[in-house]
Amino acid sequence: MATLFSADTTYGTRAKLGLIVPPTNTVNEAEWQAMVPEGVTFHVARMPLHADTLSTEGKKALYSDIEKSTGDLAQAGLSVIAYGCTSGSMVQPFEQLSNFMSDASGIPCVTTAGSIVGALNALKVKKISIATPYHEALNNHEVEFLAGNGFETLQISGLGIGVAGPHEYIEIARTQINKIKAHILSVDHPDAEAILVSCTDFPSLSLIPELEEELRKPVISSNQAMFWAALRAAGIKDYFDDFGILLTDHI
Repeated sequence: MATLFSADTTYGTRAKLGLIVPPTNTVNEAEWQAMVPEGVTFHVARMPLHADTLSTEGKKALYSDIEKSTGDLAQAGLSVIAYGCTSGSMVQPFEQLSNFMSDASGIPCVTTAGSIVGALNALKVKKISIATPYHEALNNHEVEFLAGNGFETLQISGLGIGVAGPHEYIEIARTQINKIKAHILSVDHPDAEAILVSCTDFPSLSLIPELEEELRKPVISSNQAMFWAALRAAGIKDYFDDFGILLTDHI
């Protein structure tokens, strides 16, 4: 399938980004809206959450839903499509899912997990600390995923949300910003080269500049990394002053 994007349009004259988010997610869109530059628009579809990316049954369900959502968004004539779910995109090898999406749509595609890997590599980081809203099982899965891509997790801590089941995930976006900042600061390790704030529904974008100044190291969030990857995949090379080292002009 040929890419349908054309700049001959009233809105999104530079690029139109597609975004797939889980049903309860209310942060991804808000943080992308805060970052999106002039001439770029983004267009959203919702898709069931897939926390199980390891079992045969879990992968089958994920790929079935992602194929439909990607196909639906592709009809809008987009520049790139992003899958906005960290846990749901942690498949190995990480390119497998984005390649599947691209093959299904004929459009460049990125995933949150793949974007995180790309961002850490761009920053030449190998040792990290991670702050999440997740429970222990999901944290362990993330550590294993990152280890499989060459990153050592020196410290990880979650808030335990979701341990009783997926119905709890709506609470992630309701976490108070001061609690999130304290949580991120608590995971810092003297040997960590960067801090990863994981989960697209965990509001942290506004904290990144002050955290980087305080910690003297890069702070990467799921939404920031995915936005960076989506822009670059769409050929947009803009740089920003307010969204962390990843989006400044030296990366």
